[in-house]
Amino acid sequence: MPVSVTEEEPGIAVVTIDYPPVNALPVQGWFDLADAVRDAGRDPSTHVVVLRAENRGFCAGVDIKEIEKFEGYQHLIGANKGCAAAFSAVYDCEVPVIAAVQGFCLGGGVGLVGNADVVVASDDATFGVPEVDRGALGAATHMARLVPQHLMRTLYYTARNIDAETLRHFGSVYEVVPRAELFEAALRVARDIAAKDPRVIRAAKEAINGIDVQHVHRSYRFEQGFTFELNLSGASDEARRSSLDRNFRGPDAGQSTKKG
Repeated sequence: MPVSVTEEEPGIAVVTIDYPPVNALPVQGWFDLADAVRDAGRDPSTHVVVLRAENRGFCAGVDIKEIEKFEGYQHLIGANKGCAAAFSAVYDCEVPVIAAVQGFCLGGGVGLVGNADVVVASDDATFGVPEVDRGALGAATHMARLVPQHLMRTLYYTARNIDAETLRHFGSVYEVVPRAELFEAALRVARDIAAKDPRVIRAAKEAINGIDVQHVHRSYRFEQGFTFELNLSGASDEARRSSLDRNFRGPDAGQSTKKG
């Protein structure tokens, strides 16, 4: 199944994304992911959620090929609403969410990871927001939770990627491990959380969200407003088609920014 939920160990729910080859999610996929995370958190037997993915990378964002297949703006609106739902489900999940990131994490993938509670990554993981190249805006809200303000702006304007080890330096990635060890690394953190009193953990999640200085729902929806403007102006159509027409070099082919 493209989005599945399993109980890996008592108290640990694992939500897996599986949209080969690059985990570019269609409209329905974002809503399915939101439902899976939300339902897992509401289950009283769940103490912690691990969000992971199959395939080459964690998530390549929105399936822009799907948007280009249809006339009008219905699928664009659907993608924006679906992303908002999935990002919110991670942030509002009643228990902590651990994101296990391998390979590329782009656009909507950064939206998911930026709203997670804990991030572990493989040593080949890269993170980026290529929205500007695709004529859209979004996920700056979430990249700002991973890197300092001026670096976020640089990454956003240039559509460059940043590697996991640099994010570990900033403290937004907890641990960087070889890809083969990624899931076990996520489970180690999950086990520590699952061993706590779930009443306390659920209260802690709500309390931490309550003191968060960033209003992630409002700021992301503000960004989306400019995406709609760019689509109405025609700029987004041109950018998406240009992106699809370019020779495919892989979703992680952008330049990488690494702390010197």
